[in-house]
Amino acid sequence: MQTLPTGLRYFHEVATTGSITEAAESQHVSPSAISRQISQLERQIGAPIFRRHARGMELTDEGVLLLAHTRRAQADGEQLMQELNGISARTSRVIEVVSSEGLALSLTPRAIAEFSKIHPEISIRLRVLPSNEAALQVIEGNADLATVFALGPQRDAVVEYACPAPAYAVVSTDHPLAGSPKLSLDELCQFPLSMPDKGITQRELFDIATATAGLSPRIALISNHINPVLEYARSGAGVTLLSRFARRYGISHDLDFIPIDNPVLAERTAQILTMPRRRQPALVTAFIQQVIEVMKEY
Repeated sequence: MQTLPTGLRYFHEVATTGSITEAAESQHVSPSAISRQISQLERQIGAPIFRRHARGMELTDEGVLLLAHTRRAQADGEQLMQELNGISARTSRVIEVVSSEGLALSLTPRAIAEFSKIHPEISIRLRVLPSNEAALQVIEGNADLATVFALGPQRDAVVEYACPAPAYAVVSTDHPLAGSPKLSLDELCQFPLSMPDKGITQRELFDIATATAGLSPRIALISNHINPVLEYARSGAGVTLLSRFARRYGISHDLDFIPIDNPVLAERTAQILTMPRRRQPALVTAFIQQVIEVMKEY
């Protein structure tokens, strides 16, 4: 069942594809039908919502606002249909969660487990994505909430909760640095490092901190997944960086987490994000509270 009016549905498709022809193919209508609906929307708004270029359709400022409204309306409509279907068919509700890998390592699954004890009838679908992609899933209405790392306030998303997520040096318990109460960046860089790829918030801060200090760290392993860099540190071959959220529930076995005395590496926060002005079902609100409680435990 379609919950968006025809004009908004066609507009959303053109905004997504950047092409009237592709939108028409997707909606199984003629391009002229799409064009008529777009023109009607522009007359109602009193301003153009697209700039027409040879390379495709580009949103105007008015179009960007309309797209944000359309995404919220579409998400609310899908939410309503899920709830109506759940009432009539007595099916379980599915909460869509996206999480950065660092938080999906322990914190987010722990919150899901605790929530499931209270609400066994609820299913949760968890997808693991880089923080920027996870945030985008919430902004576009494809997820109910996201747990991410960020370097500041999020644009186009509501930050339901945020807490500090400073980087810790992580070494095996038999590494020469193990047992240190605190490390300077210079001490850390005396040893080989295993690091995430560029584009990850923790790597961005590390690169800024070392460049500012004039240090040239030896990065022996770069990976786009957390397990390889974690196991590199566990082997005793070198050092990696993780947040405090990885210290519990078995992840930190045979590892020592050491605070790093550097203000740049303390700038990151862990955040819970939702879509602005979206109607939140009570169960999603309850799950958000569960995630907050688990974050506070760490």
